[in-house]
Amino acid sequence: MTKPGGSIANYAPFIGLRYSFSRKRSRFTAVISLVSMLGMVLGVASLITVLSVMNGFAGELRGRILSLVPHGYVSAPDGVSDWQALGDQLLQAPGIDAYSPYISEKVILASGRSLRGAVLTAIDPAYEQRVSRASQAMVQGELAALADDSFSVVLGGSLARMLGVRVGDSVEVTVPRLTMTPLGVFPRSKRLTVVGLFEVGAQPDTFQAYVGLAAGQKLLGPRRSVEGLQLKTADLISAPQTIAQLADQLPEGYQLQDWSQTQGSLFRAVKMEKVMVSLLLLSVVAVAAFNIVSTLVMSVAEKRRDIAVLRTMGARASGVMAIFVAHGLGLALVGITAGAIIGVLLATNISAITLFIENLFGVKLFDPSVYFISELPSVLMPGDVLMVTLASLALSLLATIYPAWRAANVAPAEVLRYE
Repeated sequence: MTKPGGSIANYAPFIGLRYSFSRKRSRFTAVISLVSMLGMVLGVASLITVLSVMNGFAGELRGRILSLVPHGYVSAPDGVSDWQALGDQLLQAPGIDAYSPYISEKVILASGRSLRGAVLTAIDPAYEQRVSRASQAMVQGELAALADDSFSVVLGGSLARMLGVRVGDSVEVTVPRLTMTPLGVFPRSKRLTVVGLFEVGAQPDTFQAYVGLAAGQKLLGPRRSVEGLQLKTADLISAPQTIAQLADQLPEGYQLQDWSQTQGSLFRAVKMEKVMVSLLLLSVVAVAAFNIVSTLVMSVAEKRRDIAVLRTMGARASGVMAIFVAHGLGLALVGITAGAIIGVLLATNISAITLFIENLFGVKLFDPSVYFISELPSVLMPGDVLMVTLASLALSLLATIYPAWRAANVAPAEVLRYE
């Protein structure tokens, strides 16, 4: 130090890092320091890996569900009679790529003794393939089989299994509309022939059913109009803004919805789950960070003589405090860096790791018939890595403040009196 009270930058980081990696510490202090770093490694690596896997699940869920769900809807309370003219008008709007007419209703499907609630959607297969990938999801039969006027139906694979039906079997559909007969008022019902099955590996497989538009108009009504139009936009992410801009081009009375409104609760739940899991795993990092408190408190007790010597040589209290902040951050940075590297490696290779475990032990961790997936999806986002490292660093900095303050308040006279 060149003069009493010299700049902290001259000695604080050097001495602090020297304390962090010195071999002259007591064995107990060294063990506590190692545990703190390993805890930081475990917490940071786990957090990055889990966030990446949850990003992968969210992306997989979004892709599978939205392969059937249109980007947006335009509907009217009294139905749309001239839907082709409306669709052609909407195609002139920027960002609208395609449209398809639809009628949708919640119904009850029955086969033998099995009863299941379902969503029955009447579509025109030629238009439907422009707004969704339903035709590509067919595992038996073809969506085009709904084009004729016959009362046929395409079911989700899981829904068909729950009803115990196959292609060629028939199901009884009951619609919540009343039919007047000489014997009284009865719910409207009709027997439909199963002509195809689809699977996207998500919830629509368990409740979605399709009929042709002509059959749907007879069964669900009104007969000469549709409930509205399904829309496909140029970009899925900006679909809410694109659909909202249509309000100025449509007459009063039309209602607009986008996928974030129809499926928003599901994706908000996934996002909330990611936040809660992040907070829970961040507690592991917090425990590791606050283990640094124990390390620094013991280090302050060991270095009391060194602190006293520094103070008598002219070091300020802020300089001593900076030494022990650097000491704690040195330990934390090693753990955070190692944890981030391990977390990134795990996140980018998690599928290969699960496959190796399955082959090694001869087990199937993810049965596609149960989990809709055969491997762990993972999407590593740089923002998540940055957030985890900054949060860990902030917790580590917070953990160093109290021990560093105690070191700064060591009285040199009392320490040196007994030396």
